[in-house]
Amino acid sequence: MQSKQYVILAILVAYMLFNVLIGIWMSRRNSSKNAGAGFFSNYFIGGRTMGGLVLAMTLVATYTSASSFLGGPGLAASWGLTQSWVAVIQIGTAFLTLGVLGKKLGIISRRIHAVTISDYLKVRYDSPAVVILCSLALVVFFITQMVAQFMGGAALLQTVTGLPYEAGLVLFAAVVILYTAVGGFTAVVITDTIQGIVMTIGTFLMIFFVFGAGGGAANLIDQANATVPGWDILGMGEAGAGVSALSPGYLISFWVLVGIGVMGLPQTAVRGMGFKDTKSLHSAMIYGTIVVGILMIGMHFIGALAGPLLPEGGLGSTDQVVPYIVLNYMPAWAGGLFLAAPLAAIMSTVDSLLLLASATIITDIWMTYFAKDKVKKALHSDDAEAVAFKAKVRKYSFALTIIIGVLVFIFALNPPSILVWVNLFAMGGLESTFFWPLIGGLYWKHGNSKGVIASVIVGIATFVFFNLHKIAPFHIHEIVLALIASGIAYFVVSRLTKEELPEHVLKKCF
Repeated sequence: MQSKQYVILAILVAYMLFNVLIGIWMSRRNSSKNAGAGFFSNYFIGGRTMGGLVLAMTLVATYTSASSFLGGPGLAASWGLTQSWVAVIQIGTAFLTLGVLGKKLGIISRRIHAVTISDYLKVRYDSPAVVILCSLALVVFFITQMVAQFMGGAALLQTVTGLPYEAGLVLFAAVVILYTAVGGFTAVVITDTIQGIVMTIGTFLMIFFVFGAGGGAANLIDQANATVPGWDILGMGEAGAGVSALSPGYLISFWVLVGIGVMGLPQTAVRGMGFKDTKSLHSAMIYGTIVVGILMIGMHFIGALAGPLLPEGGLGSTDQVVPYIVLNYMPAWAGGLFLAAPLAAIMSTVDSLLLLASATIITDIWMTYFAKDKVKKALHSDDAEAVAFKAKVRKYSFALTIIIGVLVFIFALNPPSILVWVNLFAMGGLESTFFWPLIGGLYWKHGNSKGVIASVIVGIATFVFFNLHKIAPFHIHEIVLALIASGIAYFVVSRLTKEELPEHVLKKCF
């Protein structure tokens, strides 16, 4: 390992340990401050105390991932500015998610004491089948997405520090699992806020040093014109299999997958349950849009300009582009600070998924269907038995978070090659499951449990079928087809069955 790599490794390890300490400290502080909110409200939703900046940063940090700092800019180095154009739709995701889902979901979740998306679905559709089906889909696709993030964290440490993949995976997994299991939601959102700031600083660092290495933006553009033909927006970069990245089918697909469809991601939707007040929500919509814009435009634009700085023979994978730039064109201190940004993005995505997966299994399945009587008694009693049950739930929550993390670690030991596609597959599966039950549930009174079950089954089946068989009519991604099919199933089946909601459901949810 070279001296530069030692410095970078030291900075990254110090950064990860800092996140552990600050996350656990803030979690304990918040638990004491909001003791009246109860364990589940504090552990899984942070006592609903997020201000505007914290809400914006945790939403951005949860949404951004290894793909945002490694996969996306790496593809931009191959496709040129077409990838920047494709990625621009992501700028509005924070505004869209909080604007459409945030306020309404936040008000209802307070009314029904929900701490997870499945909590909301349970009350809104009044169906055990809906809760179990959606919960199982959530856990499966969350584990898939976490595998992609674990891969990204380990591969990043391996590439830039020389650590073996397995050693990097152990280090990354241990840190994230520890502070998520012990700290809960507050640890997640506070570290997400730090990571959002680090990601923003890291983006500017990358821009500064790439411009410096290339002799300025104008010189880089001249070099790109000479050495990377077709890199600009008119060059019609290839999105794979000879498909133009500017073809209508590809653009629509990408804009649905990482734009509109993001409203169907439980890990971002659940952020709408934790804000402090309406002012905080509105502030978060503005802050989140600005930060996402800086991250997406900055990283993809600089990736497109980095082509002339890469070796003539190219690199083994587009995921290696950013680490190559760091090791060859940035000083050690700057490289370490920059690499904290993709590491932050990866950590913030994993911790949110890990916590929500744990919450789903504990609160939506075990407590609802296997310990229902004990839960009722514990909520209305402070006797020795109730106190013992609450302590048991705490232990189960911590233990399950660790177990899921270890399971993801095992799956990540033998990973597939391109993490961006693993991540997108998991996103598509989640969107196919939750988009219509959430949007329809919030805004359409006639949506019912039979419509949800039909929507989830049809959506996942369509998505998996077209993904496995690589069928893409007019180059349209399977997520578009899945959302269309699941939407039709939701509305048609709900209308045909005409299952009127009970009065208590209408009162709570509308």
